[in-house]
Amino acid sequence: MAPVVLDVNQAEDPRDVVHRAVAALAEGKIVALPTETVYGLAASALHPVAVERLLDIKGRDVNKPFALAIKSADDALDYVPDMSAKARRLARRCWPGPVTLVLNDSHPDSVVGRLPDSVQLSVVPKGTVGLRVPANEISLQILRLLAGPLVLTSANRSGQADMSDPESIRDVFGSEVDLIVNDGPCRYGQPSSVVMIDKNDEIKMLREGVVQKTVVEQLSGFMALVVCTGNTCRSPMAEAILRDQIAKKLNCSVDELAEKGISVSSAGIAAMSGGRPSPEAVTVLQDFQIDISDHLSQPVTDRLARHADLILTMTEGHRYAIVSNWPDIAPRTHLLRKDGQDVTDPIGYSEAVYKSCAQQISENLQKWVDETDFTAN
Repeated sequence: MAPVVLDVNQAEDPRDVVHRAVAALAEGKIVALPTETVYGLAASALHPVAVERLLDIKGRDVNKPFALAIKSADDALDYVPDMSAKARRLARRCWPGPVTLVLNDSHPDSVVGRLPDSVQLSVVPKGTVGLRVPANEISLQILRLLAGPLVLTSANRSGQADMSDPESIRDVFGSEVDLIVNDGPCRYGQPSSVVMIDKNDEIKMLREGVVQKTVVEQLSGFMALVVCTGNTCRSPMAEAILRDQIAKKLNCSVDELAEKGISVSSAGIAAMSGGRPSPEAVTVLQDFQIDISDHLSQPVTDRLARHADLILTMTEGHRYAIVSNWPDIAPRTHLLRKDGQDVTDPIGYSEAVYKSCAQQISENLQKWVDETDFTAN
């Protein structure tokens, strides 16, 4: 019997496709799902018979584990409660997206231990678990409605080419697959990158797919963001001073911070892109032996806010604006001044006011630098 094919783009309501796929998975059926990389074959991790069928369909060695598709980066802590800071950064910055993270799964509170025994053998045979949050809205909606994770593998026979076209799945697998969710060709057409964070918290590329190792390493580092209104005076000064202070703490040059996985940037709540720094800010920072003349303003974006490990704002109003837009990053968003007061905007005032502002910024940033371990994993 040929598999049922549900075309997302032809459906009157895509939610009907989502609900039918959820029902099929909950019943223990094999469903071909779209991702941003290639199509995958999925089975509910709560159905050991379905996972066994998946092994048979793939023709896969039982010692080569399947990955688990989960709903979000926050859900990863249920599977790996003791995720390192580096792993959390990668999860936060890469998901949803084309990266599978392989992490140690020895924690006694991991929900993997609640899966059926035979399923555990298929996903954690070597004490590590592969986790993925696909960046396909249909598949994400399906995951959000399921009671547990999905066992997910690329839609191909072991050793054969991956498939990014749903028509090929029907031709190759026929009745072995119960349902195909057709969402058209995949965005990338190549597999996800598989990244292991080993017991020493080192990055190992098990498979370099869409995302290259250099990008993964950049995304695993510490990122600080300083925020003001227009990103032309206070926050550019703070960005440059913070970068200089971190370099001095680590006994390296500012140019070497990137090699150590540390980046510092600034942005404005109401900033336009490409604005130049105020002349007074440029002049004042020359006293710090810092040149910010090539700074270009930028607005606070979703990517900047979500990626940052530490966000320092000039005023409580700036902090409120960020937390209102991104409530989940509130624990990482703080006033720059430790005493809870605002750093007053010097725009329109004399160079002496700018100098006083820069000194205030420098003194308060030094407190943050002293108490922060920028190299902690």
